[in-house]
Amino acid sequence: MAGEWQSAPLSELCEQIADCPHSTPLWTDSGVIVLRNQNIRDGRLDLSSPSYTDEAHFEQRSRRARLKARDLVLTREAPMGEVCMVPEKLRCCLGQRMVMLRPDPKKCDSRFLLYSIQSDAVQHEIKVNEGTGSTVSNLRIPLLEALPIRHPLLAEQKAIAAVLGALDDKIELNRRMNATLEAMARALFQSWFVDFGPVRAKLDGRPAAALDPTTASLFPEHLEDSPLGHIPKGWKAGTVVEGFNLTMGQSPPGDTYNEDGNGLSFYQGRTDFGFRFPTRRIFCSAPTRCAKPGDTLVSVRAPVGDINMANEECCIGRGVAAVRHKSGAASFTYHSMANLYPDFARFEAEGTVFGSINKDSFEKLRFVIPPTEIIAAYEHQAGPLDEQIRTLESQSRTLATLRDTLLPKLLSGDISASNAGASSEVECD
Repeated sequence: MAGEWQSAPLSELCEQIADCPHSTPLWTDSGVIVLRNQNIRDGRLDLSSPSYTDEAHFEQRSRRARLKARDLVLTREAPMGEVCMVPEKLRCCLGQRMVMLRPDPKKCDSRFLLYSIQSDAVQHEIKVNEGTGSTVSNLRIPLLEALPIRHPLLAEQKAIAAVLGALDDKIELNRRMNATLEAMARALFQSWFVDFGPVRAKLDGRPAAALDPTTASLFPEHLEDSPLGHIPKGWKAGTVVEGFNLTMGQSPPGDTYNEDGNGLSFYQGRTDFGFRFPTRRIFCSAPTRCAKPGDTLVSVRAPVGDINMANEECCIGRGVAAVRHKSGAASFTYHSMANLYPDFARFEAEGTVFGSINKDSFEKLRFVIPPTEIIAAYEHQAGPLDEQIRTLESQSRTLATLRDTLLPKLLSGDISASNAGASSEVECD
């Protein structure tokens, strides 16, 4: 198979390679999306925090490169070499230090090129040929145009892209499903414990939305004054320490760290945090402070307040705290910590060098404490949603491992797309 492949500079495989004007666009609250470095990670376009410009600046920035579906967008500066594909029906333009690649459809499949650029071989070429900027690496256009890309015939390119794309499509579907599930659990938390929706419904003489009679009976019919404002009658205005067990991390000796899987997974800060669960990278053979499965992990050093959930027993360093409600309610804990983000952000802003929060300040954060039976009712509804998230996330990680295993073998010609397709179909089922 490898003998049928050939190498060509990127410029020969593309109809157009263009960057954008170096000027900073006019930022607006809405309008046309501007693609920036932070929007591209791991081959995927992330528009969870979009940036916008107006029509005039969109036209100005599109004179040299008007993006369309299936174009690739590449970052020229740190993090350099990140790449994504422009999806259908997205009206957008390039931000600073971004490059558009428009593959020639007669020579190169867009998705095949997307995977090629993500391969270790091409990423190595990008890093070796990085520019000589004084503060950040800069991939210059002539070097990018000369980037060697190994490729087979177009039909095999499309077949390879189909195999890897099927895995990525399933991962993306799982990601969207998880985002929906998390939004449902957070909306329920907001209704019950922030807006006090069931109580207000009773005050208005109407049935609480989507609550069965048994659950609705748990909520009081009145609000009362408290140091935290109006809260349901019988609930308590208290602090985190009154409702939660808190374990502050402690960093073990440096010589106990390893990447060989010896000991427990070790999380020093939020570096390895993912959508819901952290990713194993560093291990510790002599852990000092640990989190249990289901504990909420909170970043207590810059940035303060980012959260994840432990999916196994793990070692936590001084940048992380482990939290669990005293009743053991894992879902309630997770969404409670998410709701405290504005309070955590205050410590991020007050840091003299970088943000941090100590145990005493963490425990003193103000918190509305509901009765345990209402927490149990929430856990009964939100727990299954979080369990679905756990299942889908586990499946996605398995699929990502398969994709990462297949990618170098497919892009080197060691295996054919037809042979790889059978194993990926089994994993996607």
